[in-house]
Amino acid sequence: MEDKDLNIEGLEDLDELDFGGETEKDVNKKIEYVEENLWTKLERVGKKISFAKDIFALVRYMRDPIVSWHRKAIVVAGLVYFISPVDAIPDITPLIGYLDDLGVLTALLKYLGSELIPYYDPSYHA
Repeated sequence: MEDKDLNIEGLEDLDELDFGGETEKDVNKKIEYVEENLWTKLERVGKKISFAKDIFALVRYMRDPIVSWHRKAIVVAGLVYFISPVDAIPDITPLIGYLDDLGVLTALLKYLGSELIPYYDPSYHA
């Protein structure tokens, strides 16, 4: 691939890249949405799912001021999907209702890899 195909000349930092129309301000609005709605969803379904500890780790990661907004945008997208009542498989479907949520969050966990380990509650490692 030639440099003219990438068109990266003149970019001073990642803030100048186009992330599908998402800006840091857009991500911050979605973070507020997650903060306002995640706990309600977890209270309602927390006992039905086995990946609540992963959601808590993702929230800690999202709140960390050291994490760049670009990385937070990825986490926020996964959490918004989890919160959203519109799913590929509706959550009220018996036995398989949370499989799509689990799939999205598993892909997110795989993507972040060991970067997410410090954000887990130490009591989960017992």
